[in-house]
Amino acid sequence: MTTIVVFSHLRWDFVFQRPQHLLSRLAQHYPILFVEEPEYDDGAPFMQRSNPAPNVTVCRAHTPIHAIGFHDDQLRLLQPLVAQLAPPGEQVIAWFYTPMALPLLQSLQPALVLYDCMDELASFKNPPKQLLQRESALLNIADLVFAGGPSLYEAKKHRHPNVHCFPSSVDVVHFQQALDRSRSHPQQREIPHPRLGFYGVLDERFDPELVGELADAHPEWQLVLAGPVVKIDEQRLPRRANIHYLGQQPYAALPDLLAGWDVCLMPFAINEATKFISPTKVLEYMAAQLPIVSTPIADVANPYGHVVAIASGAREFVAACEAALAQTPAQREHMVEAMKTVVAATSWDSTARHMHELLDSTPVRGERGAMQRTASHDAGQPAPQAGSAAPNVNPLRSQGPRHVGTVIIGGGPTGLSAAYHLGAEALLLDRNETVGGWCRSIEDKGFTFDHAGHIMFSNDPYVLKMYEVLLGDNVHWQNREAWIYSKGVYTRYPFQGALYGLPPKVITECVMGAIEARYTANDAQLDDEARAIDDCCADGTADVCNTDRSVRGKVNNFEQFIYKVWGKGIAKHFAIPYNRKLWTVPLAEMETSWLGGRVPLPNLEEIVQGALEPSPKPVGPNARFGYPLEGGFQALMNGFLPHIKGKIELGAEVVQVLPREHIVALADGRRFRYDDLISTMPLPELIKAIGDEAPEEVRNAARGLRHVSIRCVNIGLGIDNKRVVTDKHWIYYPEDTIFHRIFVQGNAAPACNPPGGFGFTCEISYSPTKPLPLDGEELIARAIEDCRRVGMIREGDRILVSNQVDMPYAYVLYDHQRALNVETCKAWLKQFDITLVGRYSEWEYYNSDHALLAGKRGAEIVLDKRARTQKASAE
Repeated sequence: MTTIVVFSHLRWDFVFQRPQHLLSRLAQHYPILFVEEPEYDDGAPFMQRSNPAPNVTVCRAHTPIHAIGFHDDQLRLLQPLVAQLAPPGEQVIAWFYTPMALPLLQSLQPALVLYDCMDELASFKNPPKQLLQRESALLNIADLVFAGGPSLYEAKKHRHPNVHCFPSSVDVVHFQQALDRSRSHPQQREIPHPRLGFYGVLDERFDPELVGELADAHPEWQLVLAGPVVKIDEQRLPRRANIHYLGQQPYAALPDLLAGWDVCLMPFAINEATKFISPTKVLEYMAAQLPIVSTPIADVANPYGHVVAIASGAREFVAACEAALAQTPAQREHMVEAMKTVVAATSWDSTARHMHELLDSTPVRGERGAMQRTASHDAGQPAPQAGSAAPNVNPLRSQGPRHVGTVIIGGGPTGLSAAYHLGAEALLLDRNETVGGWCRSIEDKGFTFDHAGHIMFSNDPYVLKMYEVLLGDNVHWQNREAWIYSKGVYTRYPFQGALYGLPPKVITECVMGAIEARYTANDAQLDDEARAIDDCCADGTADVCNTDRSVRGKVNNFEQFIYKVWGKGIAKHFAIPYNRKLWTVPLAEMETSWLGGRVPLPNLEEIVQGALEPSPKPVGPNARFGYPLEGGFQALMNGFLPHIKGKIELGAEVVQVLPREHIVALADGRRFRYDDLISTMPLPELIKAIGDEAPEEVRNAARGLRHVSIRCVNIGLGIDNKRVVTDKHWIYYPEDTIFHRIFVQGNAAPACNPPGGFGFTCEISYSPTKPLPLDGEELIARAIEDCRRVGMIREGDRILVSNQVDMPYAYVLYDHQRALNVETCKAWLKQFDITLVGRYSEWEYYNSDHALLAGKRGAEIVLDKRARTQKASAE
């Protein structure tokens, strides 16, 4: 039996939070000895024990020393008491919440040392002077480090090779008791509504001035504050007739408080003490399905800014509370659904289970040498740092095929995600010198350019949590500025909802065409009109439909789809020319499954309104996106590296796959034998690497898969300090420029620009049906010329950098043969333990968030198969 000995600066009977949640659950697997700070007692030292939960023993030393906490003066008396805690001969895991207890470690001789860093204690009021020094020592000898939130993870990940981000979670069942609004807490029974509430510790992290201003702004509001007052003078707390202090409340009473509130408050001060906090209560409030208003705490704003109202300063905070109280039923329903999605993705049970798995899988000290850290990388090599260009990799040189549990081909977002979720028995192979696939970035004279434009956006809470883990605070969430340049003017994206500013004749054609499509068009007419148009194209984004209604009748191809949905005006002036420019083929050759299962009709009211007045800035989750503050999109890809426990081989080009022998061969002659293969490489390239071993029908199907390539021309300008090149993030060009889109990295993240510079990327699509008209320096010159023509480059701007990036596989082309060709390839490969995941391997239209989930899905397929095999062997 292994015992966990926990050293905590918090008492068990204080506010019920992270330590109590985790340790009461881990007590199912280990006896827990929870060692609190000592208490003064005028007599001989002794250890008081109590049992607040099954298999949990709280140990509080009583000593005749007045020094507070794990003070140096206490140590000589505490060491013999601690040495007697664990039964003789039993393995011990030493678990620290405070580094101040580190000198007591020598009394235990632990098998593992774990630091669960739930707060940046050095930022709190009056920290012990030895705290930072002892934390550094603890990080030097710890085997595992858990970080209590993304901000803490970012602060610690460079200081230890085995740091894991475990943000605050929630006991959903407990807090969903508050959904019974008839529940009542006796201390607030007589307090009138509206009630705006907060529970938690009232200390230096609490903003009393903000609460006072909130109470003064609306004397009819009742502010309910429940929690102990710690480390601050109670005289600082605002006193008003409509502010009610209830004191510390038991954990069991919190749902009763929530059931009687109208709005939940998180009035934290913005200071050093709150820089790294990850408040548990935000998820508890969500479980109660109540509106939440918070100050801009980093680990609240991201990833919960789409659910929690984030407000800076008293005026914004009051306005956010007013909006919360004034929610319409529809707004409330939307909020509740978003909250349900968030809380469904996490639980203290799940967090404790993952921690238990890490504890079980970490070799104890006797198996690897005293005080040696557990690391997933090769002995003697440092762990890779997030943001570094490449990880330290094991060359894995051998004469014959080397056995690997799982080989992953491709180090793009899908392959990295698969490796991230698989564990130690995986080998990731990528032909490039850096990870990232087409999500890589390059640097040139201080400019950072991505391989085409990439952004972070997802409605999936699991992906949002991955963004947190991978980037921490190296991310900026911003409102989208997407525009279209046509007829010499800019209009907002999507085109159909923002016609204002276009020539009157164009607006008339677009509006009348939409009306005709809604009420009068028939299939024969659509076919005739479609044949009359020579050029085309729109992006396949979520905004392509923008409606909640659908039409009857069969839609045979993408061109017909455009006419039936938007009408001939929008088709003529944007949808056809842009999409033809992007996809490079006649749109009648494309089917529509990638757009969704039904054919929608335009929202005529929005089209007319967008034609009569300027469209407001877009709102809602689709209108916000994230982008790394530094390092370009490469930073998100590099963020995987510290978390991948398997091996990564870069510069490793797979040139042959032998599916029956389960072998992959590299260009340099090395060979690996696998149990399972996860492929993210383009499906046609995989079949080509298999060669004649694949049946002729499979090879023919692979050759029939069509795609669009992209050439990026990157331009870095030298500009006058007062010059604003553009305020937009990306711009669509449906007319006669060589590029179809410009992605403005200089606005997505100013750090992508050197001082005095501004960079952007021109995206040019090409294919066998539409080859590049120019190449090399001539292509760059043409892109620069077109940028001058549309105003992106002006007189006086200097070209500091111009280069090209080629993406031979960029967009999967959904022609009418695609589905059958893909299924033919997949059906044959399935028998050889080959799992296809990702855009190019599944031959699907995936965004980067879909790629992350595809990698996770691939890992789960392999792990499930492995578990079933082990179970069958055991039986």
